[in-house]
Amino acid sequence: MLKRLIEISRPVLWVNTIGTTITGMWLAGFLWTWEIVPILIWVTFPMNILIYGINDIFDQETDNINARKGGYEGAHIFPNEVKPIWIAVIVTNVPFLAYFALTLPLAATLWMLTYALFFTFYSAPPLRFKARKYLDALSNTDYAFPLAFVPLALGVAPLWLAVTGLMAWSIAKHAYDAIQDIPQDSDTGIITTAVHLGPKNTAIWATFWWGISTVLFALVNIPVAIVNAAIAGLLVYGIFKTPSPEKAHDLYKYSIAFPYIAGAVAGVQLVTGLVLGIYP
Repeated sequence: MLKRLIEISRPVLWVNTIGTTITGMWLAGFLWTWEIVPILIWVTFPMNILIYGINDIFDQETDNINARKGGYEGAHIFPNEVKPIWIAVIVTNVPFLAYFALTLPLAATLWMLTYALFFTFYSAPPLRFKARKYLDALSNTDYAFPLAFVPLALGVAPLWLAVTGLMAWSIAKHAYDAIQDIPQDSDTGIITTAVHLGPKNTAIWATFWWGISTVLFALVNIPVAIVNAAIAGLLVYGIFKTPSPEKAHDLYKYSIAFPYIAGAVAGVQLVTGLVLGIYP
C-alpha cells in the first residue's frame, strides 16, 4: 500500500514542491541550513499525497474516461483506496502543521496553512476551485508559496518579485496543462479555464501570464527570464499552430520538464553566487 500511495503522490511532480522549497532557502541567503529539514520532508510525500491524492479522490469520474491516467501523468484509483488516501493525508500532514505552528513565526505558519488549504480545496468540495473557470488557474498560485514561507520561517523577508513571478507562471502553466483534458472535463460538466476558453484562447491566456512572469523574473535574474520565455514560447507556439487537446498532450512532457530546466538554471546561479560570495 505504501508503494501505491507513493505512486498516487506523483513523484515525477515532486519537483514543484521540493524545488520551490530549496529555491526559497537559497533566496533567503542560505546554501544549506538544517532548519529547512522539517519543511523539506513535509513537501515531499506528505504534501504531494495531499495535492494529488485528494485530487484523485474527487476526480474519479473524469479519470475513468481519461486514457492518460494510470501512469506517470496521474493515478487511476479504485474506490477501496479512498480511505487509505485520506488516512495518509491526515497522518502525514497534520503533525507537521502542528509542529510548524508551535515552532515557526506566525507569518510562515499562516502561509503554510493556506498552502495546504488551497491545494485541498482545489479538488475538494465545497470550494472545488478545479471546477470553477479562472479560479482553477488562479488558485494554483499556491505553488509559489514556498518562496514566501521558507524565508519567513528562516527569519528573512521573501523576495516578492520572485514570489509574484512564480505565481504568474503557475497560473499560466495550470491553464495550459488543462488543455489536454478538455474533452474529459467538458463531458463530465467540469468548466475549467481551458474548457471555457478553448485551446487557442487558453494559449493566449497562458501567454499573457507567462509574459508577466518573464518580466518579473527578469527583474530578479535575466538568464531565468530568457529560459522561461523560450520554453513558454515553444509550448504556446505548438498550440497556436495546432489548437487541440491532442497536441497539448503531445507537448505535456515538455511542460513537465519546464520547472526542471528553469529551476536548474536558477539553482546553478544561486549556488555559485552563494559559494563565491557574490550574494550577501
